[in-house]
Amino acid sequence: MTQRTRDWIRYFVDFSAPVSFLLAYFLGGRDFMKATGVSIVVGLIALVVGLVVERRIAWLPLFVAVLGIVFGGLTLYFKQDWILKNRPTFVNLFLSALLLGGVALKRNPIKAVMGWALSLPDEAWRTLGLRYGFFCLGIGVANFVIWKTQPEATWVTWDTIGIRVLSALFGLAQAPLLMRYMKASEVPPPPPDVPTE
Repeated sequence: MTQRTRDWIRYFVDFSAPVSFLLAYFLGGRDFMKATGVSIVVGLIALVVGLVVERRIAWLPLFVAVLGIVFGGLTLYFKQDWILKNRPTFVNLFLSALLLGGVALKRNPIKAVMGWALSLPDEAWRTLGLRYGFFCLGIGVANFVIWKTQPEATWVTWDTIGIRVLSALFGLAQAPLLMRYMKASEVPPPPPDVPTE
């Protein structure tokens, strides 16, 4: 299997559940419960495909799938759509508390997760922790406001497209910070002073 094929399968694993929810909702008569059921089934299939192809389950798709299954399952069981609609609020407020609390306690969760891939000084990890903590807080509050004030179709679009686009743009906005510290760490130290005669 080529790397390109693996990449496409990874995209399928990461995005199939939200895309299936969006399509099932708008093409299936705007039936929220039916779309929830479809996204749960597709999310489970995506996890199995990821496991077969990669021979492992990456933690992020697993985390997202489990949350989708738990919140979606509770939504279907109790027939209460507010449960799934508040998933982004619950999850993002939890992540915000985890990130901001970690920074306050000098134990940065972002460094714990990404430290193997990036070599950054503690100052940069702290800045990232603060930025992502406040970003998650903003997403959590925005989701609650949209759920309470906007039509259901608007919330569905926000949840499946809006949050992901904002997250991608926010991630790209961190590139200058990462590049500044990565460049600084790659510059060799200056040579020791050589006495002149």
